[in-house]
Amino acid sequence: MQPAARHPPPSASQAHSQARSDERERLLLAGVVQHERRAFEELYVLYHRPLARFLMRLALRYEMAEEVINDTFWVVWRTADRFRGDSRVSTWIMGIAYRRALKSLRREHTKSPQERYDESETVVMTEEPTRSHELQDWILHGLRQLPLEQRTAVELAYYFGHSFEEIGSIMGVPSSTVKARMFHARARLRNTLGPRAGDDVL
Repeated sequence: MQPAARHPPPSASQAHSQARSDERERLLLAGVVQHERRAFEELYVLYHRPLARFLMRLALRYEMAEEVINDTFWVVWRTADRFRGDSRVSTWIMGIAYRRALKSLRREHTKSPQERYDESETVVMTEEPTRSHELQDWILHGLRQLPLEQRTAVELAYYFGHSFEEIGSIMGVPSSTVKARMFHARARLRNTLGPRAGDDVL
C-alpha cells in the first residue's frame, strides 16, 4: 500500500479520466454558484458515499457523520463562489468536511478514535482467508492504533488518492507536516503488521 504521492505517475488515460472528473465537478460547482439545485443535488450524490466513509473513519458515529455531511454541503451551497480553482474540487470539499468533523468531535467529546472506530469497515474473514484479506484486516487493525492526525493523513493518501500537498490543504498544515505524520504512521503500521509488512505494502 503506497501513498498517492509515492505512486508512479498516472498513465495518460488515468490522467485524462481524472481531469475529466475534476472538470465535471467544476461545472457542477459553477452551477451551484448560480443556485442550480440540480447541480447541487448531483454534487451531493457524488460525494455522499466517500464523505461518509471518510468521516466514519475519523471516529464519527453514523448520525454525526450525516450531520457533518449536511453541514458541509450547506457550506458548499453558501460559499461555492469562494472556490478559487487552484485545487481540485475534491480537495476543497474534503477540507470543509474535515474542519466540520473536528468541530463536531470537540463538541461531542467523543471517546478515543480507537474506541469509536467504525467496525463496519472491518473485513469479514472467510473460513480460509486469503493473504490479501488477512493483510487488509491487519492494516485496519493498525489504523485503529494511530493518532487521529496520522490516520487521517493515511486515509486521505491511501484510500482517497490525495497528494501530500492536497492533504496539507485539507488538514490546514504544511506538506512537510503531512510527510512527518505519514513517516510516523508508516513506522507504527510496520510495527503493528510485523512480518506481514513489506515495501509493496508500506
